[in-house]
Amino acid sequence: VPHRVLAVNRGEKEEILRVSVEPPADRIQAYLEKRILQHKQTSAQDVLKSAIEDGYKRLIQPSIEREIRKELTEKAEDQAIHIFAENLRKLLLQPPMKGKLVLGVDPAFRTGCKLAVVDETGKMLKIDVIYPHPPVNKKSAAIEKVKRIIGDFQIEVIAIGNGTASRETEQFIADLLKDIDRQVYYLIVNEAGASVYSASELAREEFPELQVEERSAVSIARRLQDPLAELVKIDPKSVGVGQYQHDVSQKKLNDSLRFVVETVVNQVGVNVNTASAALLQYVAGLSKTVAANIVKKRDEIGKFTSRKELKDIPRLGAKTYEQCIGFLRVPDGDEPLDRTGIHPESYKETRELLKKLGLSTAQIGTGELQDKINELNISEAAEQLGIGEITLKDICAQLTRPERDPRDEVPKPLLKTDVLQ
Repeated sequence: VPHRVLAVNRGEKEEILRVSVEPPADRIQAYLEKRILQHKQTSAQDVLKSAIEDGYKRLIQPSIEREIRKELTEKAEDQAIHIFAENLRKLLLQPPMKGKLVLGVDPAFRTGCKLAVVDETGKMLKIDVIYPHPPVNKKSAAIEKVKRIIGDFQIEVIAIGNGTASRETEQFIADLLKDIDRQVYYLIVNEAGASVYSASELAREEFPELQVEERSAVSIARRLQDPLAELVKIDPKSVGVGQYQHDVSQKKLNDSLRFVVETVVNQVGVNVNTASAALLQYVAGLSKTVAANIVKKRDEIGKFTSRKELKDIPRLGAKTYEQCIGFLRVPDGDEPLDRTGIHPESYKETRELLKKLGLSTAQIGTGELQDKINELNISEAAEQLGIGEITLKDICAQLTRPERDPRDEVPKPLLKTDVLQ
């Protein structure tokens, strides 16, 4: 079993176990003697036998043992990396909870539960702390404070981290919500890696005025709104979804996890007007420097109104533009096709297709367009437009659902109003 091999290797490395392979030495010795001596009677028989024994024990056995263990370890590593990558993919593809005002709660006993109110776009509006648990036990003051925050900001959802004191905090929030006359839900959010993010350079740049603990409450709230956008800020190895990650080949693991993050980011697509540099750097073709330049330019000129404007970004050359632009979306821009996943290289054919259907770019995503595309003969149309059938199918899919997000197909998280058990 792969994970057992890694466990044994770790035990051996830490000098807790001594590991050896026990082959049937007598049988092997007899086999070798039979092959080499072939029942010939010779005066050198005794010398040959001891040479066979010495050669096997001193040279052949250790070499084969190393080979077997190397093969077992490689298989175990590949399996561990594969499981880690799959778990990470599922975590990144968790559905976002768009358009909600969220109260993030980072639970704790002694240091108090940190609170953070985050608006629909992920902007932090308020930071606070409550002490509903021992040893401080200021429960009534905590109830008052949370009720006031829920009322002042019209909070719709509360995100509670799943770390220390999570159960006690869940009970506290569930009891408190019973006294509120409108429907407010709560959710338990996986906070693995939140403390890594809070102490990172990135978090310091984002929230220079906040304490480390306060930043994690913001991260927990944002993880509910858009898990992908928040989790890309953390080293994938810190999100707690893999086993034996320090025992496997670090290069292989890093390459595999980076590939997963890039694939998911490109699959989902990125809104160039809201994405952080941390998210943009995972778009195909974009480096950290170019991602930072895009954000810098956005801060200077305000929202981008078309994909073409990205050609002016320093270090974003023609080749990079060609590679990345299909994954970058510009919603509410001057060109309606810029909000789809259609590459600008195919705009000409897309317009011809719309003309053929008697429609305009303003009708992207409408029921009328959906009906006309359903009636379309794909192979005939592809031939007329001079493009491949697969490309045409992709264009049609993007026109019918321009804001399509693969995460929409995943079951939504379970909203709760009370403790179930």
